[in-house]
Amino acid sequence: MEFFLKVLDRERADEMALGEFESSKALMQYIPEAIVPPIAWGRYREDPTKAFYLTHFRYLHEQLPTSSQLLPIVQKLHQSSSSPTGKFGFHVTTFWGPPPMDNTWTDSWEEYYTRKFRSALEYGQIPHGRDEEMCELGEQFIQKVIPRLLRPFQTGGRNIKPTLCHGDLYDANIQIDSATNQPVLFDPCCFYGHHEMDLQSMRAARNAVGPAFVNAYKNEAGASEPQEDFDDRNALYSIRGDLETVGMWPQWRPLLQTVKDEMRRLLAKHPDGIDGFKEGPVVKHMTQARSSAAQICGQPMHSSLDSAYASASPLLTVAQAETRS
Repeated sequence: MEFFLKVLDRERADEMALGEFESSKALMQYIPEAIVPPIAWGRYREDPTKAFYLTHFRYLHEQLPTSSQLLPIVQKLHQSSSSPTGKFGFHVTTFWGPPPMDNTWTDSWEEYYTRKFRSALEYGQIPHGRDEEMCELGEQFIQKVIPRLLRPFQTGGRNIKPTLCHGDLYDANIQIDSATNQPVLFDPCCFYGHHEMDLQSMRAARNAVGPAFVNAYKNEAGASEPQEDFDDRNALYSIRGDLETVGMWPQWRPLLQTVKDEMRRLLAKHPDGIDGFKEGPVVKHMTQARSSAAQICGQPMHSSLDSAYASASPLLTVAQAETRS
């Protein structure tokens, strides 16, 4: 029997190992055929700054599955899973690469996503310095676009079920098991949320699992109500992922302009925010979710995200290198 050992040597290494272990364990409940079973995680006794994640070893082909192979797995995960608390979040902190995800449980998807977006807005500016234009756009975005696209989920008699999301479903985290010739998903950073969030990295044409898969998923699984907002929601979720990518990989700095353009496009399309949503009664005030981006951009950047970026050295791994975590 062979094993795969991932060694983490960076700030909050133990939390990263725990997050991946708990994420993989959660995924095993619903799609065991596509997950390598986790075995253990822990800290190094002689060097507590290091941590490890242990799993079984699989020989993987560096090739992508077809949509007909991948789609049933993703659909099964989203349709069969449900939050143990009925809320959005996760029971431990998970990491989208270096940056931690605040998974505090909440009844509101708008609040949960706003929290993620606020963190990404800050993280994306760390390697390049404060961007006042981005700060201003971010403030408007939080006040207008996020409520307009997400609040209708849980108003006007509508609701969405928090389902388990892989969290980082993109090309580098999907390969083919050489023994079974079936897809294997790895490097998860799970949370219970809106299932369409798992399509966030697939909007970009730069990814092989891209827009064609998003369309196939929509056609097969359907879109949440309001269905007409599906593409705008996909853009919204993609913006958060792009901001994290820019913060993680400084060479992706040109992507910031794409992010700004998309934010302007959505702001122009939804200038009235939630007041522009006409279908059914709408709750127009939610204090927690409307925290302004000015709370980020109006303060010096010295949060834990700075140290997360500063310590983003490559992981020490056995058997293979990971891209994000």
